[in-house]
Amino acid sequence: MSRTTLAVALAAVVLGTACTDPAVGKTDRELYEAVCARCHGVDLEGGIGPALGPGSRAETLTDDQLRGVIEVGPGAMPSFRRLDDDQVDSLVAYLRRRQRDR
Repeated sequence: MSRTTLAVALAAVVLGTACTDPAVGKTDRELYEAVCARCHGVDLEGGIGPALGPGSRAETLTDDQLRGVIEVGPGAMPSFRRLDDDQVDSLVAYLRRRQRDR
């Protein structure tokens, strides 16, 4: 395989991965379901990760603290630095809205 062919193939893989990012173009609920629900539960009830819904410890954190948790990923939680500021803000707003749903 020539270097040019290899470079084109590698670029296609990288671009294809970027275009299939599960977080791209999602509403706040869809974004949560794509990147958070697997560990924190569809209904924020917890599972692998802690609960995030009403009455949870997450409810006691400030919005800035929640943003930090999402971006840094403390402990066993992975970092979600790949999310842009608007996506992180959308997740925080979604969590706050769901925490008010009692």
